[in-house]
Amino acid sequence: MSIAILGSGAFGTALACVLAEDGQDIWLWSRSTHQTRGMARTRTNPKLPDVTLHDNITPTSVIDDISTASVVLLAVPAQQTSAILAKYANKIPDVPVILCAKGIDLKTFQLQTDIAAKFLPNHSAAVLTGPGFATEIAQGLPTALTLSYQFLSRGEELQHQLSTDRMRLYLTRDIIGAQLGGALKNVIAIGAGIVMGARLGESARAALVTRGFTEMRRLGVAMGGQEETFTGLSGLGDLMLTCGSKMSRNFAQGFALGSGAQKDTTQTVEGVATAQAACALATKYNVEMPITRVVAAVLADEITVEQAVEALLSRPLKQE
Repeated sequence: MSIAILGSGAFGTALACVLAEDGQDIWLWSRSTHQTRGMARTRTNPKLPDVTLHDNITPTSVIDDISTASVVLLAVPAQQTSAILAKYANKIPDVPVILCAKGIDLKTFQLQTDIAAKFLPNHSAAVLTGPGFATEIAQGLPTALTLSYQFLSRGEELQHQLSTDRMRLYLTRDIIGAQLGGALKNVIAIGAGIVMGARLGESARAALVTRGFTEMRRLGVAMGGQEETFTGLSGLGDLMLTCGSKMSRNFAQGFALGSGAQKDTTQTVEGVATAQAACALATKYNVEMPITRVVAAVLADEITVEQAVEALLSRPLKQE
C-alpha cells in the first residue's frame, strides 16, 4: 500500500521525504507535468533545493496513479483546496483524506474540512497541523504535529501509520480547534513580523503575540473549538514557531511590510487571505479581534504600519 500526497510544494514534499525515509511508498502528485518530470530526473524539488528525494518517492502528474493509495494527504494551498477537489474528487480513492493546509477559504469563510465535506461527502477527513517548518521536517529534524480526527480508533491507526521516529503525531478529536489554531496563528505571525520589521522591539512582539493568542482562542471557542486545544501544538506551539522565525513565510511577509522592504510574491503566504476571512468570521460570531483586524487592514493597504501601531496603542485600557 502507498501514501498519496497531492501538492508538491515545500510542505507536501517535506512530508513525502520523512514518510519515505520511514519506509512508506509515496506518490507525490503535482498538476505540472514539467515539474514532476524535473523532480523525477534530478531527484530534487526547487521548493526544497537542499533536499534529495528518497527513492521511495514517485513524482507524478497523473491523478489515476493514486488509485491504490491507503491514505491521501492534501497539501495544496488553502485557497486552492476547493478548486482541486472540484476537479479531482472523483479520482480520490475511498480512503481517509488528511488536510494539511492552514487557512480559511476567503470566498466562503469555510474551514478545510467543510470544503472536503462538500466535495468528498463519503470520505472521512482528518487534519494534520502544528509547528513544523518544511525544511526541518524534510531534513529529519525532530518535529511534533497534531493529527485531528473525529473517529478515535481510526485516528489511532493513522497516528501510528504516519508517525516516524523523527515526526511524532499527537491525536485530538477537536477538528475545529485544530484547524483554527493553524490558520489564525498565521495572521498573528504577520503582525509579529510587522512589529519586528518596524523595530518596535521584542517587548512589543511579546505583547502582540500574547494578545493575539487570546483572539485565536476567543474565535475558536465561539466556533465550537475547545479552549484547551489552543494551548497545544496546533495553537500555542504553532504560534510560537511562526512568530519567532524568519523561516516562517507569514512572519517574513510581515517583516517586509514593517521594514518597507519588497514583499516576496513567489511563495504562498496563507495568512494574507486568512486575515480577511477571520475578520468576516469575527463579525459573524460577534468576537472582538482588534489585532487581526489591524493586520488585515495593513495587508489590504487600508492603513499604514504607523496607523496600525497607533490604532492598537490607543485602544481603551482594561483588565487583562
